[in-house]
Amino acid sequence: MAKQTHPNTAKSKWLFWVILAFYLVVVVFPFFWVLITSFKSTGEIFGNNPFNIIPENPTIGHYADVILEKGIFGAIWNSLVVSGVTTIYIVFVATLAAYAISRFEFFGKNLLLGIVLAVSMFPQMIVIGPIYNLFVDLGWTNSYWITLPYSSITLPMAVWILVTHFNQIPMALEESAKMDGANRFQTLFRIVFPLAAPGVFTTAIIVFITAWNEFVLAITINSDAAWHTVPVAISFLRTQFEILWGQVAAATVLVTIPTLLIVLFFQRQIVSGLTSGGVKE
Repeated sequence: MAKQTHPNTAKSKWLFWVILAFYLVVVVFPFFWVLITSFKSTGEIFGNNPFNIIPENPTIGHYADVILEKGIFGAIWNSLVVSGVTTIYIVFVATLAAYAISRFEFFGKNLLLGIVLAVSMFPQMIVIGPIYNLFVDLGWTNSYWITLPYSSITLPMAVWILVTHFNQIPMALEESAKMDGANRFQTLFRIVFPLAAPGVFTTAIIVFITAWNEFVLAITINSDAAWHTVPVAISFLRTQFEILWGQVAAATVLVTIPTLLIVLFFQRQIVSGLTSGGVKE
Protein backbone atom coordinates (compact mmCIF):
# COMPACT_ATOMS: atom_id res chain seq x y z
CA MET A 1 0.00 0.00 0.00
CA ALA A 2 1.44 3.35 -1.03
CA LYS A 3 2.28 5.71 1.79
CA GLN A 4 0.31 8.94 1.57
CA THR A 5 1.92 12.27 2.31
CA HIS A 6 -0.06 14.68 4.43
CA PRO A 7 -0.89 17.87 2.46
CA ASN A 8 0.42 20.09 5.26
CA THR A 9 3.71 18.20 5.28
CA ALA A 10 4.12 18.64 1.51
CA LYS A 11 3.35 22.35 1.79
CA SER A 12 5.87 22.69 4.60
CA LYS A 13 8.56 21.05 2.49
CA TRP A 14 7.82 23.31 -0.48
CA LEU A 15 7.88 26.37 1.79
CA PHE A 16 11.20 25.25 3.24
CA TRP A 17 12.78 24.83 -0.19
CA VAL A 18 11.43 28.17 -1.41
CA ILE A 19 12.83 29.97 1.64
CA LEU A 20 16.15 28.12 1.28
CA ALA A 21 16.38 29.01 -2.42
CA PHE A 22 15.62 32.66 -1.69
CA TYR A 23 18.24 32.71 1.06
CA LEU A 24 20.87 31.19 -1.22
CA VAL A 25 20.09 33.73 -3.94
CA VAL A 26 20.44 36.59 -1.46
CA VAL A 27 23.74 35.21 -0.12
CA VAL A 28 25.32 34.18 -3.42
CA PHE A 29 24.18 37.10 -5.59
CA PRO A 30 26.72 39.68 -4.25
CA PHE A 31 29.58 37.29 -5.04
CA PHE A 32 28.13 36.62 -8.50
CA TRP A 33 27.80 40.36 -9.12
CA VAL A 34 31.43 40.97 -8.10
CA LEU A 35 32.51 38.23 -10.51
CA ILE A 36 30.68 39.65 -13.54
CA THR A 37 31.72 43.21 -12.63
CA SER A 38 35.36 42.14 -12.77
CA PHE A 39 34.91 41.35 -16.49
CA LYS A 40 33.09 44.59 -17.38
CA SER A 41 34.87 47.56 -18.84
CA THR A 42 34.92 50.78 -16.83
CA GLY A 43 32.52 52.39 -19.28
CA GLU A 44 30.03 49.57 -18.90
CA ILE A 45 30.24 49.62 -15.09
CA PHE A 46 29.29 53.31 -15.02
CA GLY A 47 27.29 53.33 -18.26
CA ASN A 48 23.59 53.77 -18.93
CA ASN A 49 22.81 50.14 -18.20
CA PRO A 50 25.15 49.03 -15.38
CA PHE A 51 22.82 46.18 -14.33
CA ASN A 52 23.56 43.89 -17.26
CA ILE A 53 23.97 40.34 -16.01
CA ILE A 54 26.23 39.41 -18.93
CA PRO A 55 29.03 41.85 -19.87
CA GLU A 56 28.58 43.24 -23.38
CA ASN A 57 32.32 43.43 -24.07
CA PRO A 58 34.08 41.12 -21.58
CA THR A 59 37.61 42.15 -20.67
CA ILE A 60 40.39 40.87 -18.44
CA GLY A 61 41.99 44.30 -18.29
CA HIS A 62 41.14 44.76 -14.61
CA TYR A 63 42.89 41.50 -13.76
CA ALA A 64 45.94 42.59 -15.72
CA ASP A 65 45.98 45.91 -13.87
CA VAL A 66 45.82 44.44 -10.36
CA ILE A 67 48.38 41.73 -11.17
CA LEU A 68 50.92 43.71 -13.20
CA GLU A 69 50.51 47.25 -11.86
CA LYS A 70 49.09 46.90 -8.36
CA GLY A 71 51.06 43.79 -7.37
CA ILE A 72 48.12 41.98 -5.80
CA PHE A 73 50.10 38.72 -5.62
CA GLY A 74 52.49 40.40 -3.20
CA ALA A 75 49.57 41.20 -0.92
CA ILE A 76 48.28 37.63 -1.28
CA TRP A 77 51.70 36.32 -0.25
CA ASN A 78 51.73 38.61 2.80
CA SER A 79 48.28 37.39 3.79
CA LEU A 80 49.31 33.75 3.36
CA VAL A 81 52.36 34.22 5.58
CA VAL A 82 50.52 36.20 8.25
CA SER A 83 47.48 33.93 8.28
CA GLY A 84 49.54 30.73 8.18
CA VAL A 85 51.87 31.72 11.02
CA THR A 86 48.96 33.00 13.08
CA THR A 87 47.07 29.75 12.59
CA ILE A 88 50.01 27.57 13.65
CA TYR A 89 50.88 29.36 16.86
CA ILE A 90 47.29 30.13 17.85
CA VAL A 91 46.22 26.49 17.46
CA PHE A 92 49.25 25.37 19.53
CA VAL A 93 48.64 27.86 22.34
CA ALA A 94 44.87 27.33 22.27
CA THR A 95 45.34 23.56 22.46
CA LEU A 96 47.42 23.84 25.64
CA ALA A 97 45.05 26.37 27.21
CA ALA A 98 41.87 24.49 26.26
CA TYR A 99 43.26 21.18 27.53
CA ALA A 100 44.16 22.72 30.88
CA ILE A 101 40.73 24.29 31.24
CA SER A 102 38.97 21.11 30.17
CA ARG A 103 40.90 18.62 32.30
CA PHE A 104 42.19 20.45 35.37
CA GLU A 105 39.99 21.46 38.29
CA PHE A 106 40.97 24.79 39.81
CA PHE A 107 39.36 27.75 41.52
CA GLY A 108 37.83 30.29 39.14
CA LYS A 109 37.70 27.92 36.15
CA ASN A 110 34.32 29.19 34.94
CA LEU A 111 35.41 32.77 35.62
CA LEU A 112 38.48 32.23 33.45
CA LEU A 113 36.31 30.98 30.60
CA GLY A 114 34.12 34.04 30.99
CA ILE A 115 37.16 36.32 30.85
CA VAL A 116 38.39 34.57 27.70
CA LEU A 117 35.01 35.19 26.10
CA ALA A 118 34.94 38.81 27.30
CA VAL A 119 38.32 39.49 25.71
CA SER A 120 36.92 38.61 22.30
CA MET A 121 34.18 41.21 22.79
CA PHE A 122 36.56 44.17 23.15
CA PRO A 123 36.47 46.52 20.14
CA GLN A 124 39.75 46.54 18.26
CA MET A 125 39.91 50.31 18.43
CA ILE A 126 40.43 50.11 22.21
CA VAL A 127 43.60 48.03 22.00
CA ILE A 128 45.05 49.21 18.73
CA GLY A 129 46.59 52.38 20.22
CA PRO A 130 48.73 50.63 22.86
CA ILE A 131 49.68 47.91 20.37
CA TYR A 132 50.78 50.48 17.80
CA ASN A 133 52.87 52.41 20.35
CA LEU A 134 54.52 49.16 21.48
CA PHE A 135 55.35 48.17 17.91
CA VAL A 136 56.81 51.60 17.17
CA ASP A 137 59.02 51.38 20.27
CA LEU A 138 60.22 47.89 19.32
CA GLY A 139 60.65 48.75 15.64
CA TRP A 140 58.24 46.02 14.59
CA THR A 141 56.02 48.08 12.30
CA ASN A 142 55.94 47.03 8.63
CA SER A 143 56.89 43.44 9.39
CA TYR A 144 55.40 40.00 9.90
CA TRP A 145 55.39 40.59 13.67
CA ILE A 146 51.81 41.70 13.11
CA THR A 147 50.90 38.06 13.71
CA LEU A 148 51.40 38.56 17.46
CA PRO A 149 48.51 40.99 18.12
CA TYR A 150 46.25 38.83 15.96
CA SER A 151 45.98 36.61 19.04
CA SER A 152 43.64 39.19 20.58
CA ILE A 153 40.99 38.44 17.96
CA THR A 154 41.61 34.73 17.31
CA LEU A 155 42.82 33.09 20.54
CA PRO A 156 39.61 33.45 22.63
CA MET A 157 37.50 31.91 19.88
CA ALA A 158 40.00 29.07 19.39
CA VAL A 159 40.08 28.28 23.11
CA TRP A 160 36.31 28.13 23.35
CA ILE A 161 35.95 25.79 20.38
CA LEU A 162 38.68 23.43 21.58
CA VAL A 163 37.39 23.31 25.17
CA THR A 164 34.06 22.10 23.79
CA HIS A 165 35.73 19.32 21.82
CA PHE A 166 38.09 18.24 24.60
CA ASN A 167 35.11 17.91 26.94
CA GLN A 168 33.65 15.25 24.63
CA ILE A 169 36.66 12.92 24.96
CA PRO A 170 36.22 10.34 27.76
CA MET A 171 38.62 10.61 30.67
CA ALA A 172 38.97 6.81 30.65
CA LEU A 173 41.23 7.03 27.60
CA GLU A 174 43.62 9.36 29.39
CA GLU A 175 43.58 7.24 32.52
CA SER A 176 44.53 4.19 30.44
CA ALA A 177 47.39 6.12 28.85
CA LYS A 178 48.55 7.25 32.29
CA MET A 179 48.59 3.64 33.52
CA ASP A 180 50.79 2.79 30.52
CA GLY A 181 53.30 5.41 31.65
CA ALA A 182 52.36 8.37 29.43
CA ASN A 183 52.82 11.85 30.87
CA ARG A 184 50.45 14.79 30.33
CA PHE A 185 52.07 16.02 27.13
CA GLN A 186 52.19 12.53 25.63
CA THR A 187 48.54 12.02 26.53
CA LEU A 188 47.58 15.34 25.00
CA PHE A 189 49.41 14.99 21.69
CA ARG A 190 49.10 11.22 21.19
CA ILE A 191 45.61 10.53 22.55
CA VAL A 192 43.49 13.66 22.96
CA PHE A 193 44.77 15.73 20.04
CA PRO A 194 44.14 13.07 17.34
CA LEU A 195 40.67 12.34 18.73
CA ALA A 196 39.85 16.05 18.69
CA ALA A 197 41.24 16.44 15.15
CA PRO A 198 37.91 17.60 13.60
CA GLY A 199 37.62 20.36 16.18
CA VAL A 200 41.28 21.32 15.84
CA PHE A 201 40.96 21.40 12.06
CA THR A 202 37.83 23.56 12.22
CA THR A 203 39.54 25.91 14.66
CA ALA A 204 42.52 26.24 12.33
CA ILE A 205 40.28 27.09 9.35
CA ILE A 206 38.33 29.71 11.32
CA VAL A 207 41.53 31.28 12.67
CA PHE A 208 43.06 31.35 9.17
CA ILE A 209 40.04 33.03 7.60
CA THR A 210 39.77 35.53 10.48
CA ALA A 211 43.43 36.50 10.10
CA TRP A 212 43.07 36.61 6.31
CA ASN A 213 40.19 39.12 6.51
CA GLU A 214 41.57 41.31 9.33
CA PHE A 215 41.86 44.97 8.31
CA VAL A 216 42.23 47.45 11.18
CA LEU A 217 45.45 46.10 12.71
CA ALA A 218 46.96 45.46 9.28
CA ILE A 219 46.41 48.97 7.96
CA THR A 220 47.56 50.60 11.22
CA ILE A 221 50.72 48.64 11.94
CA ASN A 222 51.85 47.84 8.38
CA SER A 223 51.41 51.15 6.56
CA ASP A 224 54.09 50.39 3.93
CA ALA A 225 52.53 49.11 0.70
CA ALA A 226 55.13 46.32 0.51
CA TRP A 227 53.67 44.79 3.70
CA HIS A 228 49.97 45.24 2.91
CA THR A 229 47.70 42.23 3.27
CA VAL A 230 44.88 41.70 0.80
CA PRO A 231 42.09 43.66 2.61
CA VAL A 232 44.39 46.67 2.91
CA ALA A 233 45.65 46.36 -0.67
CA ILE A 234 42.08 46.29 -2.00
CA SER A 235 41.18 49.41 0.01
CA PHE A 236 43.91 51.33 -1.85
CA LEU A 237 42.54 50.55 -5.31
CA ARG A 238 41.38 54.11 -5.85
CA THR A 239 42.45 57.45 -7.21
CA GLN A 240 42.04 60.84 -5.59
CA PHE A 241 38.51 61.20 -6.91
CA GLU A 242 37.11 57.71 -7.50
CA ILE A 243 37.18 54.07 -6.50
CA LEU A 244 38.41 51.75 -9.24
CA TRP A 245 35.50 49.35 -8.98
CA GLY A 246 36.63 47.12 -11.82
CA GLN A 247 40.01 46.55 -10.20
CA VAL A 248 38.37 46.12 -6.78
CA ALA A 249 36.12 43.41 -8.20
CA ALA A 250 39.00 41.64 -9.96
CA ALA A 251 41.18 41.75 -6.85
CA THR A 252 38.30 40.48 -4.71
CA VAL A 253 37.86 37.47 -7.00
CA LEU A 254 41.60 36.68 -6.88
CA VAL A 255 41.96 36.94 -3.11
CA THR A 256 38.80 34.91 -2.50
CA ILE A 257 40.16 31.89 -4.38
CA PRO A 258 42.54 30.62 -1.63
CA THR A 259 39.91 30.63 1.12
CA LEU A 260 37.28 29.26 -1.24
CA LEU A 261 39.51 26.32 -2.16
CA ILE A 262 40.22 25.60 1.49
CA VAL A 263 36.52 25.50 2.34
CA LEU A 264 35.65 23.37 -0.71
CA PHE A 265 38.41 20.82 -0.17
CA PHE A 266 37.86 20.46 3.57
CA GLN A 267 34.13 21.08 3.90
CA ARG A 268 33.48 17.64 5.38
CA GLN A 269 36.09 18.13 8.09
CA ILE A 270 34.71 21.59 8.84
CA VAL A 271 31.14 20.34 9.19
CA SER A 272 32.31 17.40 11.28
CA GLY A 273 34.27 19.70 13.56
CA LEU A 274 31.40 22.13 14.01
CA THR A 275 28.87 19.42 14.85
CA SER A 276 30.90 16.88 16.83
CA GLY A 277 31.49 19.25 19.73
CA GLY A 278 27.80 20.01 20.07
CA VAL A 279 26.62 16.44 20.72
CA LYS A 280 27.07 14.97 24.16
CA GLU A 281 27.40 11.22 24.17
